[in-house]
Amino acid sequence: MNVIIIEDEKPAARRLSRLLAELNVTVSTMLHSVEESIIWFNENDHPDLIFLDIQLSDGLSFEIFDQVNVKSAIIFTTAYDEYALQAFKLNSIDYLLKPIDDEELEVAVNKYKNMTASKTKIAVDFEDIKKLLVNPIEREYKKRFTVKVGQHIKIINADEIECFFSENKGTYAATADGRNYLLDVTLENLESELEPKNFFRVSRKFYVNVNYIKDIVSYTNSRLKIVLNKYNDSEIIVSREKVKDFKLWLE
Repeated sequence: MNVIIIEDEKPAARRLSRLLAELNVTVSTMLHSVEESIIWFNENDHPDLIFLDIQLSDGLSFEIFDQVNVKSAIIFTTAYDEYALQAFKLNSIDYLLKPIDDEELEVAVNKYKNMTASKTKIAVDFEDIKKLLVNPIEREYKKRFTVKVGQHIKIINADEIECFFSENKGTYAATADGRNYLLDVTLENLESELEPKNFFRVSRKFYVNVNYIKDIVSYTNSRLKIVLNKYNDSEIIVSREKVKDFKLWLE
């Protein structure tokens, strides 16, 4: 199986290559920009499978396919979680949300292998996906949460929550008044329920609300530390794989 990675963040590309190697999948080439990819495709045999980042340093990766007729299967790697599901369900392809989880990667690779073995055609309509990136489907996001406090049910508005965090297998909402409430939901479930303009998942443990960020400080290993107005139970660190997307989200 001939596999390549198109990813502008070289550390992320190397990490993905290592994860694939653990699945006995060898990456033959790593490309890092639209321009470099176009040149490579025009000069080389196309691979069986491409791991493709949507946002590259010099533009959207779809620009590659405006100039090159690529017939390879594609697994997208993306930070566009708020509307990725709609795009990929439309096209019967898979995607991996950054930072890439090793178990999810294994599922995606096995899905590709199974589709190949059964000779299932993988159709990719880049125009549909581009439309969703430019004009994502409007939807209603969760505006309030209910939590049990003793014998009472308390209503918490989403805009009153500084962050969501996981701890000891539980998920909590930390509110602007400095209290933490246990929720009956996982961080993964929250991905499709939170307004992406306000909330960002900075790591496996934390979602933060931009309206309560007090300070952002440089941290070790090219990471960032976030200080919120009230929450200070533990450090909130933006993982290295998330730093670029986090900075774009802030703009």
